[in-house]
Amino acid sequence: MKNVDDLIDDAAELAERGISKGEIADELNVSRETASWLVERSGAQPADTGDADAGPSGPQDIHVDWSAVGRDSTRLTHVGRAMADLLAKEGEEVDLTVGIEKAGTPLATTIARELDTDLAAYAPAKHQWNEGDIDDVGGGFSRNFATIRGRECYVVDDTVTSGTTLTETVEAVKAEGGEPVACVVIVDKQGLDEVAGVPVYSLINVVGVARD
Repeated sequence: MKNVDDLIDDAAELAERGISKGEIADELNVSRETASWLVERSGAQPADTGDADAGPSGPQDIHVDWSAVGRDSTRLTHVGRAMADLLAKEGEEVDLTVGIEKAGTPLATTIARELDTDLAAYAPAKHQWNEGDIDDVGGGFSRNFATIRGRECYVVDDTVTSGTTLTETVEAVKAEGGEPVACVVIVDKQGLDEVAGVPVYSLINVVGVARD
């Protein structure tokens, strides 16, 4: 089981490969604030004064490691089928599944196969974010996959940390003329029922319990 020191080492390795903090957050399934804190503690990059102050003990977050599923195609297929089952009741007119890169795309591939839909892929803004204001960068849909306009669709990701990426993707689908019907993830750290008016389904909800 990984501890904080392991995560700091992982963040340092990713940062030294030139990967943005947004992608590091994606790879480690943590928030952008946590990714910044891990990178700064590793010494791989200087402290970024533009990020929220995490304090000496780090931000409040939960690390999700689902690599035991991701590294095995059979396990990944079974999990994708379970996610597809959560979506199956959402309507017969849906003909597109949108995977949020990177980890959401292989899951969306299985779901698209199970539900007999086309496949689209969305790269969120955080993949370009490193320093400064994330509002200065944007995401986009890959031209190598299906188009969005005029189609009902599902949105797929692996983990909800804050809900920002899921919300961004739903709004991007709407901006392209599509109609997001439902979202699905493996793990939801926030316990979301919906984002931007679109229902969110998850296989696992993580609930924090405060103690006196």
